[in-house]
Formats: sequence, structure tokens, C-alpha cells
Amino acid sequence: MAELSIPELCLVVLIGSTGSGKSTFARKHFRETVIVSSDACRGIVSDDENDQAATPDAFALLHHIAGVRLRRGLRTVIDATNVQPKARQELIELARAHDVLPVAIVLDVPERECAERNASRPDRDFGRHVVARQQRDLKRSLRLLEREGFRRVHVLHGTAEIDAATIVNERLWNDRRDLTGPFDVIGDIHGCRSELETLLGELGYALTRDTAGRAVDARHPDRRTAVFVGDLVDRGPDTPGVLRLVMGMVKAGNALCVTGNHEFKLVRALDGRKVRTTHGLAESLAQLDGEDDEFRKTAREFMRGMISHYVLDEGNLVVAHAGLKEQFHGRASGRVREFAMYGESTGETDEYGLPVRYPWANDYRGKALVLYGHTPMAELVWVNNTFCLDTGVVFGGRLTALRYPEREPVSVPAEQVWYEPTRPLETPSVVPGIGMVHRDPAVLDLDDVIGRRVVQTRYLSRVSVQEDAASAALEVMSRFAIDPRWLVYLPPTMSPCATSTLDGYLEYPAQAFEYYRSEGVETVVCEEKHMGSRAVAVLARSADAARDRFGVTDGSTGAVYTRTGRPFFDDPEQAETLLARVRAAAEKAGLFEELGTDWLALDTELLPWSAKALGLLRSQYAAVGAAARASLGAAAQVLAAAGARGLDVTDLAERTRDREADAAAFTTAYGRYCWPVDGLDGVRLAPFQILAAQGVNYAVREHNWHLERIDRLIEADPELFTPTRRVSVDLSDPDSEAAATAWWIELTAAGGEGMVVKPTGSLVTGSGTRSGRPVQPGVKCRGPEYLRIIYGPEYLRPANLTRLRQRGLGGKRSLALREYALGLEALDRFVTGEPLWRVHEAVFAVLALETEPIDPRL
Repeated sequence: MAELSIPELCLVVLIGSTGSGKSTFARKHFRETVIVSSDACRGIVSDDENDQAATPDAFALLHHIAGVRLRRGLRTVIDATNVQPKARQELIELARAHDVLPVAIVLDVPERECAERNASRPDRDFGRHVVARQQRDLKRSLRLLEREGFRRVHVLHGTAEIDAATIVNERLWNDRRDLTGPFDVIGDIHGCRSELETLLGELGYALTRDTAGRAVDARHPDRRTAVFVGDLVDRGPDTPGVLRLVMGMVKAGNALCVTGNHEFKLVRALDGRKVRTTHGLAESLAQLDGEDDEFRKTAREFMRGMISHYVLDEGNLVVAHAGLKEQFHGRASGRVREFAMYGESTGETDEYGLPVRYPWANDYRGKALVLYGHTPMAELVWVNNTFCLDTGVVFGGRLTALRYPEREPVSVPAEQVWYEPTRPLETPSVVPGIGMVHRDPAVLDLDDVIGRRVVQTRYLSRVSVQEDAASAALEVMSRFAIDPRWLVYLPPTMSPCATSTLDGYLEYPAQAFEYYRSEGVETVVCEEKHMGSRAVAVLARSADAARDRFGVTDGSTGAVYTRTGRPFFDDPEQAETLLARVRAAAEKAGLFEELGTDWLALDTELLPWSAKALGLLRSQYAAVGAAARASLGAAAQVLAAAGARGLDVTDLAERTRDREADAAAFTTAYGRYCWPVDGLDGVRLAPFQILAAQGVNYAVREHNWHLERIDRLIEADPELFTPTRRVSVDLSDPDSEAAATAWWIELTAAGGEGMVVKPTGSLVTGSGTRSGRPVQPGVKCRGPEYLRIIYGPEYLRPANLTRLRQRGLGGKRSLALREYALGLEALDRFVTGEPLWRVHEAVFAVLALETEPIDPRL
């Protein structure tokens, strides 16, 4: 039985004359969707699979379909005769264009058997001479296939061998998605064995030495795996020592290693090829001359067997010596190997005579983290989702590793300058530590946000953004948003509780409590809801911290922005003044020290409502109130006069007085949330959540943790900060629930807007009808007088209240959960150092979802 080893990603080309059984073989061993048949394509373009006049169009379609599949990373099988070199060459070029391996499977069936099969099929009316010609072409082809470029050739002779053959799926050598780490990825070593041993010690590895005291292995007690990015050799003092240690670790299963350009050149020299002994090659050859033949042979075979790159951790991590564009991840071709070893050159040379490398990382948008070396850098910098680990140890810099998935860099200094660099170490064209390419802050990358998009989140899996919503959000963000480097989060909308049936109420606490109880939540926190404007405050501890973490170099230290990403204050000096007070309070409260951070993101409410909504108040609410009072007052006077003359207008006069009272109540309701402000005088902040700080997304912490620290912040500056009153509720205790309801009634009767009910544990997974999905992070329960502002002065009249109780909450709840998941995702991406475009993908999606047609009164 012949076992045919076929890579999981490749282009399989079936070769055989008509009647050899290619289609039967393909259907037996491959899924129907994998097979692209020339006969089927001929039928598509002509309605006749035997119409030879349609062959050119049929093969154009075949190549197109195959190309799309290969681009998407799908194995593809070509079912055609392919007995002529020209036909095969076009397919080999197609495979190369998509950086996959071309594999040939030849079905060599005797001519007589092929002719008999064709004769039994009425649709095959061509003569026997056609089979004879194809058989001659096939025989000539057998000795040419490998020279033509097929990386693997399987020849099956005769029907019995074909029937007995089996297909064995083979994983590409670079595909180690099954290895999930944790990893320690180590940058270019260049013969600096002593520094490598020191770094391994810093990372927690225990060295194993041979009888001569030489390090031959290293093992981590927590079973971490070291991954070397190549360039183990050349320039440094002990290339053999580095190779001995790395080879031992790889052999023992404690390490992986990809090839660097220096290993490639050293192997060519050891093979006796003519190469220039520059850039440290001469030193490596001299050092290897001091080793025995067995070591040199082993080292040469080890370096020769290195592969171009590894795809690790289910595709989330890629390691390549010079980096790798997304289109090359998991691919296999000479082009991929060359890029992985050298990067991409612009074709120019610099003043030192060295090639100018194209900054591929600036344009990288892949989901996989790419770790690489090759170009020695003076600073460690995240560029998009990539990280260069070559910090020039051989030139007197440092030897660097990155712990993964922690994303924590670890470096040790060089013991001395071992090799003078041809040019100084590069200083990155990005701001250190901010995880983004430095670019004009007013410019958004259109390709990152336009069109229909699906955003993967850790909390709700996939969140879809429709194209028209993206266009509307782009208009807002591009014209009105703050400097995007501060825009790391947008808060979600919030759903109200279910509608109450209690007389005189549209919303009541009982429905909020019942919702969470039905989802298995045991305790909730009821927080006073402030009637202001939602404000996110992102502030750095200093201008230096703003530069280092956010890349902002204009002297600003933060931003205060609305829930649509617009600056809260037209005057930047006002924003800086407010941020300075928040910063001083955070210092006094010890938040920076406690959280170990140089920046904070806070979710707050800015009061009064009129500070941001003055235009809305004048044009809508005040206008309605003034018109109602004027018209109803005049109507009441007329009706009073009519009654005095003896007309029976009692009912109409009573309804008018009631409407007049409703209008007065409406004016009183919104008037409670307005007071005069002069600049920042009169402005107050009500913080209720610490969103994030250095390295940590605090938005998923339980609410009492937030409230305890917010209390300290308020105590530090009680003139700026307004406290948020709250009550904890045990949902299994009716007395606890009744006390919270009484508190809400008292709160709203005194003019308060209402409360927000949140599960104490913050990010909670429900056990009700939507088991396994997050429950609502909070539901609002607003008081009856405040709801006059939302639904109008006369909403409590029985007919109106009956109609309003029919409101549907499904869309609002869905929107709230999706925006909540996106907000958490944005914070997670930001604090873990992902590139800013990835953060903005989630932030932008929140803004786009706001265009959905949901009743704004909910």
C-alpha cells in the first residue's frame, strides 16, 4: 500500500491521460470542495463539459478559483490531464505566486485500459489517438517533474497501486500551532555565549554542562520553551559555544530555532561554496576550525535543517529572523524563506554601503504577534503587532528576550563591544513604548475601519459592524474626535430595566432585581445615577509619561472626551486644568503608587448636564417647557373667564390645569440638573470606575474594588468630585431588596435621576436563558419625574403610559452587550501593548454601533 504524504496547504496537481481515473481518485481522497476540475469549469463557461472550444476560458476560471483558494490558505486539487509541460508550468507558477508547495500525483495507467474506459462512456467520443498522444506526453513528463519545480512527486503505476494508495496529511514544518507555550523568544546572539548563559539564567533556565564545563542544554522548571530568532553565529567570541548550547536545547525539546541569514551564509562556506568572508564569517570559520570534525558536521547539518519561520500558539505567534508579512505566515517558498532571512530591501544602499530595508512592520495588520531580529535597534519598540528583539549585544548593546504570552521583555547588557558596527544601531522611527507607528495624530487609516467588519472579542466572540454604520462613524471620528492616541475606550450604552406594571411607574427596581436573579446573580450594587454627561478621562502622570506611553509630544497630559469620542472642552487649557486637579487628587489618594502606573483611564459623569448639553436644553427642553407654560396658562385664563360667564367647561379646565401642572413638573425636572458654570467653576466630576492603568484592564474588577478607590479620590478633592451613593443588595433577601427600593424612592423623590443596578462581580456570566453569555453590566432604573424629560410632560397619563409600556428592549439590550464587549476588548488590547490600530478597531466599532436604529429614549 502506497502512502502519499501531502502537505495540509499545497497545490495538488493530478497528472494522467483521459480515462486514467483522476476524477475517481480525487473524489475518493479529497473533499468535493477541494477539487477544481477542468471538465466542471468547461461546463460552467459553456454548459457542455466536452466543449473543447471553451477550454481557454475554462482554464482561466480554473486558475482563478485555485488562486482564490490558495490565497485563503486552502489546499486545492487540480483535476485535469496536465500531461503537457506548459499546463503544469502555469500551475507551478500559481503555487509560487501564493507561496505554497506544488505537489504532483501521477496516475500511470496502461493505454489500453484508458481507451477501454473512454469507449464505455458516450460523452467521450474522441478517437484512441488522443489517449495515445497523452500517454506519450505522460511518459516524457515523468523524468521532468522535479526539475519543473514540483516539490514532491508521487507516481502510481497501474490500477492496483492506485486503488491501494492512501493519503497522509502532513503538517508543514513551520506549522507548530499545537505548541501554545509559554515561550521565551531570544534575539540575535552572534556568538555571545556568555551573555546567552546570563540571559537564560535571568529567564529562569537551569544550564546543563558536559564534563569539560561547556553548556550543552538548558531547561526551565516551568517547562517554558526558548525560541531563537536566528543569527546565532558570526562576529562574537564563541560561535561554537552558542551552537553547542542551542543545539542541545533543541535536541532535548527545550527550544526551537529559525534560521538567520548568517547561518545560511556559514553553511555555504562550510560546503565549500565561494562566499565573501565578511560581517564576522571569518571569525566563525576560525573558531570552528578549533572544533573536531564531528562537531563541525553536526553543526552544519543543524544549521542546514533550520526552517524559515514558526507559526505557534494556534496562529497567534510568528517567529522569523527578519520578520514576516501576514501573507507569508505558514507558507513555504523560496520567496518566504528569503523574506524571513533578509526582510525586504528597497533596492537602495545607505551611506555605509548597507541595504536599506523596507519598514514592513509599519504596514503590518495581522492578528499574529511577529517577533524577529536581524536589524539591531537601540530601543525596544512595539510597531503595530511586531517586536524586534535584536538589541545589538555583539556591538556592545544588550541581549534581549520576550516572555510570551506575558509580553515582558528581559535584557542583559553586553560584557564588552565584541565587534565594531558598520553603522550605529538604529533608533526607531516610532515613539518608545506606545505600540504604534508615529504618524500625524489627525490621520486615520481608512483600511482599518471602512467596509463591513467583524471584530473578535474575548467576551462575545464576533461583533459585526455593517458598512453603512462604519461610514457614519468614520464621519464622526475623522471630523470631530480627539487626538486618536488618547482615544483608547468608548463607554457602552445602557439598557433600562424591564417595564413596570405598577401604577404611576414605567420603571421600578423590582424588574431590575428580578432580571439579575433570573440570571443567577446573587448580589448587586445599586449606584446613584447622576444626571450629567458621560466623560472618559485619560490622564498621564506627567508630560514625559504622556510621551512614553501615548506618543503625545505636544505637552498635553491627557484628554477628557464624550461617549462619542469628541473633546469635552473646546479650550485645551480648560481640559489641562481639569486634568491637573484629577492628577493631583490621584497622587494624594495614592492611586498611581498603588496601581504601579504612570497613567489612568477613568469613567465618570461630568456635571452639570448643562455644561455640555446647553444647546439641547435651549432648543428642545426649555423651548417645550416655555411654550407649554405660556399656551396652557393663557388657555387656563380663557377657560376661567368662560366659566365665570356660566359656560360648562369644568372638565376641560381641569384637564388644562393638570396639563399645566405637568408642564411645570417637566420644567422643574430638567432644571434640577442645571446650574451656572464659569469656565471650570461649578463643574464637578462623579467618577464611578477605574477603567485601566499600566498593564491592567480594571474594568473587569468587581465594583466594590472600584468604589473603595473612588472614595479616596473624592476625599482628596471634595470640591471637584461628587460622591456616588450606593446600596448593596442580597437578591435572596427580601428585606435587603425592600431597603434598596425604599432608598430609590427617597432618592428620586428628592429630585435624583434614579439608579444603576450592577452585579457586584462586574463581568458575570449568566445562567438563565442566555446561559454562558455575559449578563448586562448594568441596567438603569429611572425615577418617574426624571422620565418626564425623556418621554414628555404628560407621559404618566394612563393612555400614554399604557402605550409606552409596549416598548421593546431586545435591541437595546443586544446593543448594550455588544458595546460593552467591544469596550473591554479595546482596553485589553491597549494595556497588553497591542498596536493602536487594533485598539481603534474595537473603539471605532462602538461608535459605529451607535448608528443602529434603537429608540434613543431607552
